[in-house]
Amino acid sequence: MDANALPAPPRIWVDADACPAVIRDILYRAAERTRIEVILVANRWLQTPASRFIRAMQVAGGPDVADDAIAERVAAGDMVITQDIPLAARVLAKGAAALDPRGEPYSSDSIAQRLSIRDFMAELRGAGVQTGGPASLHARDRQAFAARLDQWLARQR
Repeated sequence: MDANALPAPPRIWVDADACPAVIRDILYRAAERTRIEVILVANRWLQTPASRFIRAMQVAGGPDVADDAIAERVAAGDMVITQDIPLAARVLAKGAAALDPRGEPYSSDSIAQRLSIRDFMAELRGAGVQTGGPASLHARDRQAFAARLDQWLARQR
């Protein structure tokens, strides 16, 4: 690598199969405003706005295929938007940032605890206990997401 070469600009990777449309819209606007590339990875076709900063990547169906595609391609300094805690752990280990669609950042300090809680809830569901699903996404969640994203984007300048 050329010692004078500039590092690649950061990218935003989106685990798009479960990403709410309203969060994708926030990301589309941010991509245009900041000129940072947003790549949505899903195992289905996604319609995205025409933009040189927004790209969709369709992967084969199957468990964790989109997660694996993101984890293979993410670089230190990138941002990953995901609700998937194991994927967040993988990208944090590579030096990327991770944020859930509710605006809650994943961190190396909290990821082990979040993985433990996730595994415990899976055990409960496996035993037949009704644990319920996640709460609906509210306006305050969208605002928290937009604020955290803006903080990250401001650090990239």
